[in-house]
Amino acid sequence: MAEIDIRMTVNGSVQQLKAGAGRTLLSVLREEAGLTGTKDGCSSGDCGACVVILDGQPVNSCMVLAPQAEGSQITTVEGLAVDDELQPLQRAFAETWAFQCGFCTQGMLMSCHALLMSNLNPTREEILTAISGNLCRCTAYQGVVKAVEQAAAEMRSQDQNRHE
Repeated sequence: MAEIDIRMTVNGSVQQLKAGAGRTLLSVLREEAGLTGTKDGCSSGDCGACVVILDGQPVNSCMVLAPQAEGSQITTVEGLAVDDELQPLQRAFAETWAFQCGFCTQGMLMSCHALLMSNLNPTREEILTAISGNLCRCTAYQGVVKAVEQAAAEMRSQDQNRHE
């Protein structure tokens, strides 16, 4: 199968990657871009370990063909920290122990990040809906909810301070 050039912006950096038409975004991010934080948990869109933000929306990257991402803006878990400083959501995950074995962590972070990009005051139900596509083997869901609530409060406070 012939390879094609795919141009996308990943974590703020323009990437020109080569991939066969049948390769997934997940495999291209991991193998061509070297971004191994995004995990392959099931290869069928069931577990959420491979969630990335594609043009502002959370997607299971194992279900997106790489050529479909041509010209897109993609954020992976590696793109959350800025200048090696964890963002509030990442800090909250660590502080509340919103993870255990780590299988789901990167996908949970990305699904929660997508929620907080559009809603800094999510209800418990909205948080649960946002992570409904992410499976946690250790059942750390309550910790994730607590982490999102904590991060949202911090982000609202930061936002309010910027506007004063």
